[in-house]
Amino acid sequence: MTGKAETFEFQSESRQLLQLVVHSIYSEKDIFLRELISNASDALDKLRLESLRDSGLDADTSDLHIALETDTAERTLTVRDNGIGMSRDDVVELIGTIAKSGTAEFARKLKEANDAKDATVSTDLIGSFGVGFYSSFMVADRVTLVTRRAGEKEGTRWESEGEGTYRLQRVEDAPQGTSVTLHLKPVDEEDNLHDYTAEHTLRSIVRRHSDFIPWPIRTEVEREEDGTTTRAVDTLNSMKALWGRSPEEISEEEYTEFYRHVSHDWSDPLRTIHTRAEGTFEYQALLFLPSRAPVDLHQQDARRGVNLYVRRVFIMDDCTTLLPEYLRFVKGVVDAQDLSLNVSREALQQDRQIQLMHRRLVKKILASVKSLRTEDPERYATFWREFGRALKEGLLSDADNRATILEVSSFASTHDAEAPTSLRAYKERMKEGQEHIYYVTGTSRARLENSPHMEAFLAKGYEVLLLTDPVDEVWVEQVGDFDGTPLQSVAKGRVDLEPADKEAEESEEAARRKEEFGPLLEWLGTRLGEQVKEVRLSARLTTSPACIVGDEFDVTPTLEKMYRAMGQPLPPVKRILELNPDHALVGALRTAHAASAEEGALGDTAELLYGMALLAEGGDLADPARFSRLLAERLAAGL
Repeated sequence: MTGKAETFEFQSESRQLLQLVVHSIYSEKDIFLRELISNASDALDKLRLESLRDSGLDADTSDLHIALETDTAERTLTVRDNGIGMSRDDVVELIGTIAKSGTAEFARKLKEANDAKDATVSTDLIGSFGVGFYSSFMVADRVTLVTRRAGEKEGTRWESEGEGTYRLQRVEDAPQGTSVTLHLKPVDEEDNLHDYTAEHTLRSIVRRHSDFIPWPIRTEVEREEDGTTTRAVDTLNSMKALWGRSPEEISEEEYTEFYRHVSHDWSDPLRTIHTRAEGTFEYQALLFLPSRAPVDLHQQDARRGVNLYVRRVFIMDDCTTLLPEYLRFVKGVVDAQDLSLNVSREALQQDRQIQLMHRRLVKKILASVKSLRTEDPERYATFWREFGRALKEGLLSDADNRATILEVSSFASTHDAEAPTSLRAYKERMKEGQEHIYYVTGTSRARLENSPHMEAFLAKGYEVLLLTDPVDEVWVEQVGDFDGTPLQSVAKGRVDLEPADKEAEESEEAARRKEEFGPLLEWLGTRLGEQVKEVRLSARLTTSPACIVGDEFDVTPTLEKMYRAMGQPLPPVKRILELNPDHALVGALRTAHAASAEEGALGDTAELLYGMALLAEGGDLADPARFSRLLAERLAAGL
């Protein structure tokens, strides 16, 4: 028996996205079957796990499998599994809403790919946004889904033509699991629409994309025996766990298809890491470095983690305990031999063997990144562009591997406008007598290159790292040095770039200038006392009149803003105003101050000088309107 069907509308974004999928330019429409089989495999994994956790679950697990059923006359293909199934709420959430997160982004990227007639890009997008089920509409003009969750009595029927609506209906006699029936479009070989009711077509697709699926994929086939045609059920896939085979036996194509299965990404992996540990504790791992970052890489609610198996039995598909947060982009499978099959997430966090695997896998992945840098610089450049920001988070959270992370990291620098540098290469280029690795943090390369803090360093040919990722503001404070060489911000502390043989001469000159500018510095320190903790002469300026710097251990303004944005405001930090004694404005200010003890316009000039220094480093004025008024008055007075 069935209930009355109810009709629902797709959300406007989902409707737009569905139309793009249906009418897109995917050249390989066969991918729909890989997606449906992958979903079915996940459902079987979840039922196996649920039955281990809940011995009272009313579910049949005696013959878990995936079936492909065809009807040539009706032009239908059904992908059926007897896995965990879905409740009505699951159907509404997972099927009725397309790509719960990132829908608009997917639609935008897919439309751009279509407009550009770029079939490769559009094909790559399908797995990245969780819309694999909807690829069915590339080959079908109507899709019917019938499902019943294991342990429940009532099932749900979902149906849509891929237009603006879908229908939901209660089904009382639905079998356990899920069946997806595609009412196929006519065969059109020119448009790569093949006959998906033909056995050889299905067999070819399964072998190419899903041969490693651990559950049998069955279909009914015709066989000729002694002139008589009979029908029999045949298993189309080998079911060999790829990670359990020797790497010498596995082709790059097999690795790629497995990566696509576990990642739902249709691009090729950047690097494959196939490893095993033997001895007192055994495990096998097949991990991949993707070639591009998912759109949710830096979102808190994104799914992450590798698949965990125990003796080829699926345990969980987002095991975050096996790898640290900063390696969340790594995809793949880890199969342990000695864990309990019903291990819980809480137990995983405390399990000694899991922690041992965690340490070994992290070292293996970082070693792979290091070898990638040496063996294939072009691929490494892709990796760093996509995942460098995430990897640098490990400099804060993983002290044990901090040295290795620093070794494999790259940073923009003044040495090359295009190519980033390693810290090792930076050290090799250091000037004779240079004792620090110099860096500056900020929001963009252009702003940093034009910062007053950089003037003396650029003038004297010192290389400076240009760090623009938000995480850079934090890790440079904690790391301190690389291979024994201290890291030094060009915007903090005092600067001494003169060689040792000039120290005495410079010391005498500094003393002379301190005496010459002493009254001005003292007056400015009093006049700007609410804004700065000190006013002093600068050794880092060559063309700008002034700059603002912090003490060696002060929090940077950018980091202060980050904390404030997170609702954790820090106590206000007064910084230091440095003056360029060789600049005409500073010289004129000294002369004017010496000539008159009256503050008058001189005080306004002091405010303007401070405001200019603040703006030059990208800071925010406390009172922009007052600054503009003072500037206009001083300009008018000078005309």
